[in-house]
Parts: sequence; structure tokens; C-alpha cells
Amino acid sequence: MIGVRGIIYDCDGVLFDSRRANLAFYSRVFEHFGEPPLVDGDSPAADICHTYASNDVFRMLLGEERVAKARAYAATIELQPLLRLMVPEKGVLQVLRRLSESKQLALATNRDRRVHSILRHFNLAPFFTKVVTSQDVRHPKPSPDMLLAAVEGLGLTPEEVLFLGDSKLDLQAARNAGVRFVAYKGMVESELSIREHKDMISLLGLSPTDTGYHSSHPND
Repeated sequence: MIGVRGIIYDCDGVLFDSRRANLAFYSRVFEHFGEPPLVDGDSPAADICHTYASNDVFRMLLGEERVAKARAYAATIELQPLLRLMVPEKGVLQVLRRLSESKQLALATNRDRRVHSILRHFNLAPFFTKVVTSQDVRHPKPSPDMLLAAVEGLGLTPEEVLFLGDSKLDLQAARNAGVRFVAYKGMVESELSIREHKDMISLLGLSPTDTGYHSSHPND
């Protein structure tokens, strides 16, 4: 693909299968306020918790009057036990390593700044030149603020960047920012899509020699 100099990644559902971790986190908050824990599946509440920024989750599911207290309690929850519930997507480490040799990479996530600790824990932090969280912009996704901040942080233009995401929020943010969207695992309809991380290599028109990527490793 000609003209692509940078790739922006979403976090949840793209870098990690983190649905169990997210539901466990929000269930702790909801139970603190006397609400029932979240049940995994296709429930609208579970989907909201997996895609929206925390302030929006609390506003939609607990009500505006409890947002501040929910934020305060959420900040006390230890992150470390939840990391055991997060599973890196297949091949993500190998592909990020190869792509970072020729492309600039950024992360745009509706998580808060604790995502930096997650990236360090899984040895992914060195690959990202810019990380933008919900606490770094005025409006999280689907606003374009996050993607535009990432583009600026890479020193590129929206036309030079792809955004890899898996939700309707990601797709709308890309459209709002004028960034080309790549759908991961076909979770949303898009002109560009990949099923696995290694597919980004062929999408960009890179050869295995260009990236150093090989498929002999069982985790690739």
C-alpha cells in the first residue's frame, strides 16, 4: 500500500483479548455500588464496557450522579491481577517488531494512562512512538481527537496513516479524523480488513524480507 508511513493501533480486542479483564474490572466497580456483576456474552452492557472510555461507561450504566465516585473507586483497583486475564493476540509481538522497522506505530485507546503499565508488562511499549489515552484528550473515541493527537505525535498527516480497530467506535473515529480504517477480525464492515496481525504485512505490500517476518514460529 503506497503512502502509508504510520499505523495506529487500538488496544482492547486488537492488541489483546481483554474482554474477561474488562468485565472483571467493571464488575468490581458495579458491585461496589450494589449493582449485579456483568455477565459475559453479547449483552449491550458488556459491549459498552469493552469499547467505551470509563467515564462514558459509568455515565451510561451507573448514571451521571455516580460517575465521580465510580472513577474514584476504579482508581483504587489493582491492575496486576487483571493482567492474568489479558491474552496478547496471535503474532502481535512479532508483527509489531517487524513493522516498527519501517513504519511509525502509535496506540489510541479509550483506556486510561494505566495502559502504559500494560504495554510494559507485555513488552510492547518499545514499539510505540506515541500512546494516546482517554485522559490525554478532551473527547475519547468516537471523537477524532485521539487519532488526530496520535497522527500529530507521529509527525505525519491523516492520509499517511492507517488505524487498526475492531469496533464501531473505532470506525467512526477514523472517519471523523480522515484516517483510513482497517477492521480487525471482521468485527465491523470496512473496505480494508485483516483476520490476523500478520495480514498487515501483505496489506502494506511488504515482503517477508522487508519485515523480517517468518511464519515458522508456532505463535506467529
